[in-house]
Amino acid sequence: MITRHGTQAPAQGPAENFTGDVRVQPLFGAEDTAPYTGAYVTFQPGARSAWHTHPAGQRLVVTEGVGRTQRWGGPVEELRAGDVVWCPPGVRHWHGAAPTSAMTHLALTGIRDGQGVEWLEKVTDEQYHARH
Repeated sequence: MITRHGTQAPAQGPAENFTGDVRVQPLFGAEDTAPYTGAYVTFQPGARSAWHTHPAGQRLVVTEGVGRTQRWGGPVEELRAGDVVWCPPGVRHWHGAAPTSAMTHLALTGIRDGQGVEWLEKVTDEQYHARH
């Protein structure tokens, strides 16, 4: 089965789950024998996800730009094109663009019991700009 480029409509990241301009380009949905989804997610400068967890984990492959990520209780870390991030199941985290650069990543998200993500509260500006 081949899914042709451009056959799935992109969507704006919902305001309740994202801060700033975020575009989600779905690539494929989960299958019974391959329980994970794929999408390109593009964050404009300063845009980011809310805090969230993944019941089956998520792998991110940064394809363009400069971004940031943080797991709960850890430092804000910079991401660059070519970096790969593993978000283990149940670990609270966020990810997004750097303040002055857009960032695109390929998100491969595991699905468990029909769920890929549990959204939590938004990342504050203070959390986003922290450099500890």
